[in-house]
Amino acid sequence: MKAVTWQGKRDMRVEEVPDPHIIEDDDIIVEVTSTGLCGSDLHLYEVLTGFMTPGDIVGHEPMGVVAEVGPGVRELNVGDRVVVPFNVSCGTCWMCEHNLHSQCETTQNRDQGTGASLFGYSSLYGAVPGGQAEYLRVPFGNQLPMKVPHGPSDDRFLFLSDVLPTAWQALKYADPAPESTVLVIGAGPIGDMATRFALHAGHRVLTVDRVPERLARVGQRGAEAIDMNDGDVVEQVRELTNGRGADAVIEAVGMEAHGSPIAEGMTKLVSSMPGPASRPMMKKAGLDRMAALYTAFDAVRRGGTISISGVYGGAMDPVPMMQLFDKQVQLRMGQANVRSWTEELMPFLEGDDDPLGVESFATHHLPLSEAPEAYKSFQEKAEGMVKVVFNP
Repeated sequence: MKAVTWQGKRDMRVEEVPDPHIIEDDDIIVEVTSTGLCGSDLHLYEVLTGFMTPGDIVGHEPMGVVAEVGPGVRELNVGDRVVVPFNVSCGTCWMCEHNLHSQCETTQNRDQGTGASLFGYSSLYGAVPGGQAEYLRVPFGNQLPMKVPHGPSDDRFLFLSDVLPTAWQALKYADPAPESTVLVIGAGPIGDMATRFALHAGHRVLTVDRVPERLARVGQRGAEAIDMNDGDVVEQVRELTNGRGADAVIEAVGMEAHGSPIAEGMTKLVSSMPGPASRPMMKKAGLDRMAALYTAFDAVRRGGTISISGVYGGAMDPVPMMQLFDKQVQLRMGQANVRSWTEELMPFLEGDDDPLGVESFATHHLPLSEAPEAYKSFQEKAEGMVKVVFNP
């Protein structure tokens, strides 16, 4: 089969690789019909290279049709249409039963000190082959895949794999009261969808970015777009909130944030080192670009809440604890517990009205063969690229 493989820093290639096959009784094989390109994939493209091996298959946002089932699979049949969460979670351990699927005890990577394994996301998270491919082996076939109806386009359901649950959890963790002002930092896929959820819930939403196309998208949905190029973001937020700040902040950028040349230089230095040398440094002494997070700390009102959905990886990131304590800020964060949110999200997708605009959410649909160019363009935020979907 064809798959997108990591071959080195900024070097993605589409190659012929062996087809996956059933290993455990409850495995299924999915013929992938759509698979997303996520902002987190860019971390593998440039930052977390020390945890990658040439030939690794990437991607963690797939859906498709069941092509084969193991003898222990009872809940699915060949021909069923499924979405695959990015967490590899068993659904039956203590963590999964407590809706912490991103911490699944069956697939935790204890040797790395990390949580549940992820599809297509480096040796830090299990080195599980990913979904930017023609076929994908999916374990825990009775619990993990989400069965969806045939008929609507893939775009109606694809984002159940990551974007929808990550954005939904971000808003849940922000926990804004009715009629609160919610500040969303970053208008990439997660920030954009979090904006849509917050608007749908009736909140006033301020969304920050520097890319005109992204600001236009959230503005069309009803958010008040804040352009980082127009001056200090925190001052703009305070002017719009009577000097108080936002009631709740969703930080949807993470380590990709610009604004810290020292941290950016350290990240590039460490990522350029050979794998064995860079791994301990990235796990114990890494620094992130924290401009977005510092903006969240400054822009939230006293007694407010910050929800962090942007991915961070640095162990030595400086956190202004005095400021957080003094402002009585509440923090929540973490990988989305994808499977725990399925039942809450399905009503947004089952009607004809498409309240979140999922069917028009992707800006680019591309064949898998164009993945290397798409990674480059997505990192550069070129061509109005907000969300890419590959169609193998």
